[in-house]
Order: sequence, then structure tokens, then C-alpha cells
Amino acid sequence: MGDILGLVLKRLGLGLVTLFVISIIIFFMVELLPGDIAQAVLGQGATPENLAALRQQMGLDTPAPLRYLGWLAGAVTGDFGTSVVTGERVTSVIGERFQRTLFLAAYAAVIAVPISIALGVIVALLRNSIFDRVANVLTLTSISSPEFFLGYILVLYLAVKTNWFPAISSVSDDMTFWDLLNRTFLPALTLVLVVMAHMMRMTRAAIINLLASPYIEMARLKGTPPWKVIVRHALPNAWAPIINVVALNLAYLITGVVLVEVVFVYPGIGQALVDAVSKRDFPIVQACCLIFAATFILLNLAADVGAILTNPRLRHPK
Repeated sequence: MGDILGLVLKRLGLGLVTLFVISIIIFFMVELLPGDIAQAVLGQGATPENLAALRQQMGLDTPAPLRYLGWLAGAVTGDFGTSVVTGERVTSVIGERFQRTLFLAAYAAVIAVPISIALGVIVALLRNSIFDRVANVLTLTSISSPEFFLGYILVLYLAVKTNWFPAISSVSDDMTFWDLLNRTFLPALTLVLVVMAHMMRMTRAAIINLLASPYIEMARLKGTPPWKVIVRHALPNAWAPIINVVALNLAYLITGVVLVEVVFVYPGIGQALVDAVSKRDFPIVQACCLIFAATFILLNLAADVGAILTNPRLRHPK
């Protein structure tokens, strides 16, 4: 148990160092943008007094390293400052939107994860069959297609031509749960089509790799039914790579939703990021990027821990 805790703490420490480096990159990439930020926010008609007031409000009259330390100290406590466009607290602007993004990611994950693992096992058992070849073609097509292209195809056939689902995923707090599922089905399905193909192919590869192992061959020679060979012998040893690919795709569901949210006008954190970039609302841009980075690092940490817990060789590398 002590070895596992030490490995987890080591991974957590590396994650924090990585997040610190990313925070530096996020802050100073915004600083390196050409032009005057205050002038870009207020426009060409701004008076010198308004420009000076906004520069003081944004802290532009202090050196960049000091502003970074102040921003980092606030981010650690959950305070990302105020929006330069609306004057609201950044946490209040993106808090509810991040919850909606998490809901959309969970909606897609509940559909994609069990189906992709089950299909991955099935195509591994039916390797080189017609079903396996068709599945490979469909998954490669899905992986190769950009999210916005899949989204527009779904809008065309499931919203415009058939009118089964709404093309715009506008949501409100007074909606029922079933109405919410209906309105968010198309963006969730878009994410499912992207991540399910990747998870299915990785599950198939992991199972096929294990089916060539000597202990699997011994189980077959003993007359063990094929389904029992998969469930009792192959699948438990394939959990480590499967958990890794599932965690990475869950990270994508949260951090890669920007295009999907824009296509379906879904009020999530991705849409908030795009709006903030267009308005040059840099406190919101920095907060969204840092949240995306922290989420990705956290889910990568979960993937490492899951792989360690399911693979004894990783717990005892010697």
C-alpha cells in the first residue's frame, strides 16, 4: 500500500509541476499578443482617461512577473479576477458553464464507454471477419472526420431533414431532465462518435495482443469456452491500457468540446472561451485555459493510478 501511495504522490507532484509550467505559458502567451490590450478592449474611440483607468484595473501598469504572481495566487484560491467586458467575477461567469460542459461530457461518456468496450471485445473475437473489417472502416472514418463536420452532418439529417432533435442546444435552469437530454443529444452524439471509435480500436488491439499470450492458449487447449477466456483471462489483464485510453478520451470530452459547443451553440465553457477570445476578455481566456489544463492533468493522473492498481507489474517495477 505504501508503494502505491508513493507512486500516486509522485504522479501528483509531477502533475502540479506541469500545471505550474502551463500556467506560465498561458499567462505570458497572452502578454506576448501584439497591440495594446486596453485599446483592443475599448476600441479606437477610447479616451486616454478610459485607457489609463482600464490599464490600472487590469494591472497593466505593474511589471508582468508581479502580475503573474498575483494571478497565480488568486487562481490557487479560485479567484481568477474580473471580466474586463462585463465586470463580473470570472468564477461566476464560467462556473455554471463549466458545470454544463461536465454534464455534456458525462452524457457522452455514459453512452460511449460501455458500448466501445463491448464492441472492442466483439471485434477482437471476430478478428478478420466481415464485421471486423466494416467496424475498422467506420471507426477510421469517424476518427478522421473533424468534430464540426460530424456535427453539421448530424444537424442536417437528424434536425433539419427529420426534425427529430433540435439543431441548437439552448438550455435553461427550468427545463426538465428529459428535455435537457433531448436538447443536448446531438452534441453528445457528436462526441460519442469521435471518442467511441478510438476507445473501441484500443480495446480491440489490447484484447488481440493478449489473445496471443501462452496462458490464453493454455486456457483454450483446456477447452475453456471463448467467452470465458475473454472475461476471466484476457479482459482483466487488458484493463490497464483500456483504463488509460478511457481516461484520455474523458479528458478530451471535457477539453475538446470547444468546436462542438460552437456548432450547437451550447452554453458551456468552450463557448465561453470562444466568446472571450472574440471580445479579448483575457481573464476569462486565461481561466478557461487553466481549467482545461488542470482537468487534462487530473484525468491523466487518474489513468496512471488506474493502470497501477490494475497491473501488478507497475506496482512492483523491479
